[in-house]
Amino acid sequence: MGNKLVEGLSALTTSSREITSDILALEFTVVNACIVGDPNDKDDKWVLVDAGLENSGDFILQAAKERFGENSRPQSIILTHGHFDHVGSVITLANHWDVPVYIHQLELPYITGKKDYPLADPTVGGGMVAKMSPTFPHTSIDVGYRAIALPSDGSVPGMKGWKWIHTPGHTEGHVCLFREKDRVLIVGDAFTTVKQESLMSVITQKEQISGPPAYLTTDWAQAEASVKHIRDLAPSLVIPSHGQPMAGEELKRHLELLTQHFEEIAVPEHGRFVDK
Repeated sequence: MGNKLVEGLSALTTSSREITSDILALEFTVVNACIVGDPNDKDDKWVLVDAGLENSGDFILQAAKERFGENSRPQSIILTHGHFDHVGSVITLANHWDVPVYIHQLELPYITGKKDYPLADPTVGGGMVAKMSPTFPHTSIDVGYRAIALPSDGSVPGMKGWKWIHTPGHTEGHVCLFREKDRVLIVGDAFTTVKQESLMSVITQKEQISGPPAYLTTDWAQAEASVKHIRDLAPSLVIPSHGQPMAGEELKRHLELLTQHFEEIAVPEHGRFVDK
């Protein structure tokens, strides 16, 4: 029931929005993905960051076609981590485009059929999405030979000028993507700008900076350290997987608030991964 509702919301309200001249956000209500690459650049190179839900593939293909042309394909697919709402269409898309799929070394087992994530924790509270979360897929997928670990030097294949930043906590191998020249950060699930546990907040996209989605976060100490690491990067613009982009002084103020009061804002009062 829960996963069907999530996919239904996604199908009803899918949209795209240009955030910068070379970043197109693909918004599926419950989660976002990004196409990164400048359509005005003659080399026509681009990548897909995350792959949405299982029913997101057709929209992603259409968005790529409209932005880069009929037969264009990405250099690669980059995954911030392997949760179901980030890898839902990755097998379909990787096979269609015949491209590699990069993810942190620690996340490889979750996309090569070797390791399952823990079941989501509905006891964290916060709303209907949290209550539905145990119905969300948690077993591994198998991308096969296309799955490759991100380079150890921090570079991101197909994304010149970008670096991947290890930001564990939500998952053990979660990464953000950072471009130093303009300090743009693709956040993944390291934190959100919407109260992801609440269905109403997800539907309305009411802006509210928070920690990572609580029902799937397994290490809160690491999650807090990762948010502090992000704060220290001093990003000018963040593009989260859940919620709306945030920039400038508003972002600086909210990030400082989150780091200073992480436990009160982000960490549930109780839960399987809080009380361990």
